[in-house]
Amino acid sequence: MERYDLVYRLYDEYDTKTLREYQEFVDVFPAVDSRVALEHWQGATEELEERKDEIRSSFAAGETFAEIAAHATRDQAFTALDLEAKYGRAVNVLVLDVDETLRSAGGTDNEIPRDTLHLLTEFHEAGVPIVICTGQTLENVKGFAIQGLGSEIVHSGDLSIVYEAGTGVFTPGHGADTKQLLYEDLGEEIRSVFDDVRSRVLPEAPEDLRRGCHLQGNEFNVTIKPNYETGSTDARAIIDEALVYLIDLLADAVGATLEGDDADHSHTDADDDGGTTLSDETIVDWTRAYYAAQDSEVRAVLEGEGAYPDLDTDAIPERLAAVLERIDVAYYEADAAEIGSLELNKVVGVERALNVLGVDDPFALVMGDSKSDLRVMQWVAENDAGIAAAPEHASQDTLEHVLEMDDLVFDRGKSVDILRTVYALNRLARLG
Repeated sequence: MERYDLVYRLYDEYDTKTLREYQEFVDVFPAVDSRVALEHWQGATEELEERKDEIRSSFAAGETFAEIAAHATRDQAFTALDLEAKYGRAVNVLVLDVDETLRSAGGTDNEIPRDTLHLLTEFHEAGVPIVICTGQTLENVKGFAIQGLGSEIVHSGDLSIVYEAGTGVFTPGHGADTKQLLYEDLGEEIRSVFDDVRSRVLPEAPEDLRRGCHLQGNEFNVTIKPNYETGSTDARAIIDEALVYLIDLLADAVGATLEGDDADHSHTDADDDGGTTLSDETIVDWTRAYYAAQDSEVRAVLEGEGAYPDLDTDAIPERLAAVLERIDVAYYEADAAEIGSLELNKVVGVERALNVLGVDDPFALVMGDSKSDLRVMQWVAENDAGIAAAPEHASQDTLEHVLEMDDLVFDRGKSVDILRTVYALNRLARLG
């Protein structure tokens, strides 16, 4: 019998909804020191096994179908079937963004839900490595990873943390490869730009910015975060203002670098730029125009703040473009404004993490919501190395990519739905 027919039979003939409720209760039942509570949990466990036994005895691959029914809804199971038919293989590594993906300020009170954490432990127990891929600092990620998943998993050798959007990789249990500072490989010119911006970003900020935001404690990237609740109107206003300020500060730092290359800061690039003059003012305008052309969201903010210069970016001086094309400006609405290195992004970090973890032929589940996550999604698509999923509130480009690939879009705070689908996919793939 075709697998589709078997799955139809599974969900038509058995009370899978109640089965899943028992499974979820048993999985996430809190640890309480109560005999009555323990007896209740034991009773639920026995009922769960009895219901699974009914399925186990009715299907040739009874264990597989019992576990699928206990973890996945009908829709998730059929999506898993479609994925298995399309790709013919199981997911062998999870690449997961955190903020607004695994957890959401608006949907999960900024905590990773317990059902998500439990399912991640099941993937770990099944031998699937986990790569946490985030823009956050290493210390922040280590803290909630240990709190949520436990120190044993974090230090198992099968978990890696790509932090600050790819500037560093931390993979406990791998000796000299445990912590890799990828930004140390950058040239002196770029590192000096970042050092300059970081040293001045708060001391030279307007008073309202100093009161309304703070600098995230990164090792390399420069990230401005709001002092207001993420997603709020106040946070949006202060981050929009911070983005313009950060771009202008970057322009000034790049100008200082170019000045170091040439004693005359009002240099005329007559030989390579058709006589275009670089001065403090024009560098700011060209820098704003450059990043507006790179990102429609950045352009919208600059326009909204009255800071958009209507310039033809094809005419940008080559010496300036040569520096800017190595630096990324990222905007996260009502959440953060950031500069990072385009030579160090999540793709670079993920590749390094997979190498340390020994995942030679990856087929990854990549989950994320932003432009930096989209780069990883595009990388796995180009290399036939995985599938991608995003929350419904992800950036437009990210959503468009996910919809075009496999339509794996989930509700805010419900990343567990995609994990359940992939759980079912992996079970089906084992059947060969």
